[in-house]
Amino acid sequence: METSTITTTNKSIDMKFKKKSKFKDFFRKMSKSWAGLLGFCIIIFLVVLSLFGQWIVPFDPMDAPLRDRLLPPFTDGHILGTDQLGRDILSRIIAGTKVSLIIGLATALLAGVIGTIIGVIAGFFRGWIDIVLMRIVDVQLSFPFILLVLVISAILGAGLTNIIISLALAGWVIFARVIRSEVLALREKEFITAAIATGVPKFEILVRHIFPNIFTPIIILISLQMGTYIIAEASVSFLGFGVQPPTPAWGNMLNEGKDYIFSSWWLITFPGIAIILTTLGVNLFGDWLRDTLDPELKGE
Repeated sequence: METSTITTTNKSIDMKFKKKSKFKDFFRKMSKSWAGLLGFCIIIFLVVLSLFGQWIVPFDPMDAPLRDRLLPPFTDGHILGTDQLGRDILSRIIAGTKVSLIIGLATALLAGVIGTIIGVIAGFFRGWIDIVLMRIVDVQLSFPFILLVLVISAILGAGLTNIIISLALAGWVIFARVIRSEVLALREKEFITAAIATGVPKFEILVRHIFPNIFTPIIILISLQMGTYIIAEASVSFLGFGVQPPTPAWGNMLNEGKDYIFSSWWLITFPGIAIILTTLGVNLFGDWLRDTLDPELKGE
């Protein structure tokens, strides 16, 4: 009994040590890449802003004192100025960080789930199922992404939840194409062929062999697509189909400030910079993650 207990304890210690070693190795590799490190730092900064922004905003982002309307930056404590209703730009950008990150991550996850399921079904079962699903993908890819999002948004209506659904329904095809290719390659591997030949149930093959081997491509795709969805949300909100005022969102801040572009440049400049920095951070980290986790790119 004592020997068994000691063995179990040793295994537990070894597992913890391996996990710590993996984390150390992960951060060691990232520290050697300025792009990956910069992207990671930007993401962490944005996450902190989204979590603690309500306590660090200098002003109430919803408060609209008209006497302070269109104040230029660094006037009366407003570091980035105020908008046409007197609302503090910096406070609204900080509040909008949470909205953008929620939309980017939630859309990527939802689109990833839909696209992964369809891609796995098409790649594993092949035949007429693959043909039908891939023709649906081809038809959807023939439409411009933003146009398709606008059409779906017009049908569902505006709002945070609906914009996430609209973006996911328009963006799942990228996941489906990539995951299908991964599954087609996996299906030709010897261990999959052997499992099929020995009569292992297809559901068990999917759960035990297919999904664990496509987890890395899914994570890479999610990280790369988040930036696309953040820009798409800003574009749709700019056109009036996304998150609606007075909820602070970078897209509707651009929409509200477009009429003052020549007289009050700060209304659109700073929200635009926020979108650029967020997308840059997500893309830099996503590119580094792809180069690190993708075996083909590493030459393995």
